[in-house]
Amino acid sequence: MEEAFLLNQTSLVTYFRLRGLSVNQKVQMAMFSIFLVFYVLTLLGNILIVITIIYDRRLHTPMYFFLSNLSFIDVCHSTVTVPRMLRDTWSEEKLISFDACVTQMFFLHLFACTEIFLLTVMAYDRYVAICKPLQYMTVMNWKVCVLLAVALWAGGTIHSISLTSLTIKLPYCGPDEIDNFFCDVPQVIKLACTDTHIIEILIVSNSGLISVVCFVVLVVSYAVILVSLRQQISEGRRKALSTCAAHLTVVTLFLGHCIFIYSRPSTSLPEDKVVSVFFTAVTPLLNPIIYTLRNEDMKNALNKIMGRKEKKEK
Repeated sequence: MEEAFLLNQTSLVTYFRLRGLSVNQKVQMAMFSIFLVFYVLTLLGNILIVITIIYDRRLHTPMYFFLSNLSFIDVCHSTVTVPRMLRDTWSEEKLISFDACVTQMFFLHLFACTEIFLLTVMAYDRYVAICKPLQYMTVMNWKVCVLLAVALWAGGTIHSISLTSLTIKLPYCGPDEIDNFFCDVPQVIKLACTDTHIIEILIVSNSGLISVVCFVVLVVSYAVILVSLRQQISEGRRKALSTCAAHLTVVTLFLGHCIFIYSRPSTSLPEDKVVSVFFTAVTPLLNPIIYTLRNEDMKNALNKIMGRKEKKEK
């Protein structure tokens, strides 16, 4: 028994090999250039949104409070995976230590789950604003907003801890290649030297269920909002429709990935990497574009800031 235990201890995997997006060097260089631009624009766009919301007092409302949280999460979410992917394009052996892999999985699920909860809260905020406008500032007062923010971050933390704990308890003593450019629970547990059927069921019932339930709640919320908009005047209807369309676009892009990856057993599909790219690199970039180009208040606030900077330069 002692010899078997020692053998098991010495054969534990300490590093994983990330396969990346492509083995073709030219393709990797092209991807490096594209995703470097994406990442820089993601940082600039989302940080600009946060600064604008803090700077302009007219945007100190519940909707923009949650939008600033979304931008902060998008910066963090993209930073968990994209910098390492950029670095690995210059490396022949894309190695990641077991501890670094676990850390990446923890923060990936922390920010992803928190964003899912945040998108649900944002849908509720729009429901109250459009369907119950007279009660909006009473229902969505600052105390409620802060409590909701704390709750969604706490929910994301609990979710991430539970998934990460399930993963690190498994023995890893053989295969060490992850068929992706970052560590994620479905790909990692496939490398375990034991039967993971029960773990896969728990992942589907955890991540998959959260994604599907939140998506259904969001769709129902926006359906109720759209029905309510029939009774509003044309200008108010146009502005509300623009806001809801932006929210629905983000929801579909983000939750579409979560449902696709986490609502099925841990089997690799050719589409997984493409979906993962949208999840980690493209969606965080699209959020600031969607929320600024389709939002008159944000555009006015940005013009105001840029106008003041120009005056100071003169």
